[in-house]
Amino acid sequence: MEILGVDIGGTGIKGAIVDTEKGELISERKRIETPHPATPAAVAETLKKLVDEFQWKGAIGCGFPATIHHGVAYSAANIDKTWINTPVEQLFTEATKCQTFVLNDADAAGLCEMKFGAGKNENGVVMMLTIGTGIGSAVFVDGHLHPNTELGHLFLNTKEDKYKIAEHYCSERVRVEKDLSWSKFGTKFNKYLQRLEFLFNPDLFILGGGASKNFAKFSPEFQLHTRVVEAQTLNLAGIIGAAVYGAQHVKPARGKAK
Repeated sequence: MEILGVDIGGTGIKGAIVDTEKGELISERKRIETPHPATPAAVAETLKKLVDEFQWKGAIGCGFPATIHHGVAYSAANIDKTWINTPVEQLFTEATKCQTFVLNDADAAGLCEMKFGAGKNENGVVMMLTIGTGIGSAVFVDGHLHPNTELGHLFLNTKEDKYKIAEHYCSERVRVEKDLSWSKFGTKFNKYLQRLEFLFNPDLFILGGGASKNFAKFSPEFQLHTRVVEAQTLNLAGIIGAAVYGAQHVKPARGKAK
């Protein structure tokens, strides 16, 4: 199935037409700057511009930086707080005149990685973590997504602070801002993984996001029982995963009555 996959982030709105059976882009990838402030009306208008650039009339799958429950945003990460309690799917469907399906952006990346990347054919508990401005998470049990986990907001007991939010302790943004060596970053991220390991006993960690490109530089610091691998689909995961989600939920067009 061909679906327009869209990945909405704090700095850019990216999209491409995706073959959801092959997990491949069948158009060029387009990007438009995320408006500031990123209010619902402004983002919806920018999304419409992106859709118009593709001259797209079909279904859309969209990854969005918030927890999404039945099409409604219940949080707002790296985007305007006015999104909270906004019916995102309805807003985007009305703005684009296309059937639109919305999910959390980390969940979108996880869906892609489970179908086409390092999680393919993996059973048990698989945790996908995206390491960027924050830390996104997607949890799968025997291939089934448990949505909206937001494990980047888990509290850690660290040497620096008694309680520290994980993404304020070991995200890519923190590494850059504090000019941490890869070894030091790996030690900090290991502490976070150990906490997740204790709480969830996963069978596999998959690390994606910007920092995962340097997986070999910081992974030697890990001391875990759980297998840890780097994501394979990288910066296209959000677009492809969003399209896969759209394909799973799109309602087929009704045939003409005879």
